[in-house]
Amino acid sequence: MDFGYLPDLSAVDFRLPPDHPDTLRQLHSNARDVSRRPTVFLGCPVWHNKPWRGTYYPAKAPEKDFLHHYARQFNTIELNTTHYRIPDEATIKRWREAVTPEFKFCPKFPQVISHEHQLVNTADLTDAFCSAILCLEENLGVSFLQLPPTFGPKKLPILEHYLLSLPEALPLAVEFRHPDWFTDFEAGREAFALLEACRVSTVLTDTAGRRDVLHMRLTTPTVFFRFNGYSLHPTDYTRVNAWVKRFKYWFQEGLQTVYFFMHQHHIEHAPTLIRYLIEELDKICHLDLSYLCKPLPQEVQGKLF
Repeated sequence: MDFGYLPDLSAVDFRLPPDHPDTLRQLHSNARDVSRRPTVFLGCPVWHNKPWRGTYYPAKAPEKDFLHHYARQFNTIELNTTHYRIPDEATIKRWREAVTPEFKFCPKFPQVISHEHQLVNTADLTDAFCSAILCLEENLGVSFLQLPPTFGPKKLPILEHYLLSLPEALPLAVEFRHPDWFTDFEAGREAFALLEACRVSTVLTDTAGRRDVLHMRLTTPTVFFRFNGYSLHPTDYTRVNAWVKRFKYWFQEGLQTVYFFMHQHHIEHAPTLIRYLIEELDKICHLDLSYLCKPLPQEVQGKLF
């Protein structure tokens, strides 16, 4: 994820901002049964990761089996391939057959809808996309609509019309990138109120060069979270620590579900930080995620005598 990437982190203040004033109100209105553990989904943006052969994938795993092995290490994926092409029925079937029943795909809306046409005159494309991903059935997580940096508050009526046109059965999270959503208080208030009314989640992105997108406004009891790491830089670990504490607080206040996607400049670093995240979540939030992201046993070469 290049969005907000900075080569030099020395001047970045990675401290988390306080919660938006309406976040607790929203969480309290959807308070979960505190006796039931919240649900946490952990994953990456791609499964085609050759560097994981011999560690998280079998050493000789063919590339066609990568999704199968990925789904035994993680329980979700930020499905960016749908940003570039709407999958056909055969592809959806193949994906479902490769994963476990509990695994969740989080498909990203096609760029032709979100970026090229910016939600205007896209009814046929949207119908095709929604029809395709709804065929994921129980393997469908939260779909992901990323609005481009040029989609600002003046286009809020377009967003409203578009959201109201979507199938009610489609779980959705929206990411805002235009800076005015965060500097214009009234624009932000109206946008988040719209998402809340439509039962649409917000996307939070933690990246060095755009701290404003950490608006900390939850509009449903589900958060869609994207973490942009820096090749296991020390700040990766301190940021994870801060997020675990914030998640614990949100869980106590009613947060039900977290989708956490780990982006790294080099994808081979993602599992290391996810393992650290799992250990901290289990220790501090009393979850049970240790079955995820476990290095495979290494083959031992026989000795010659």
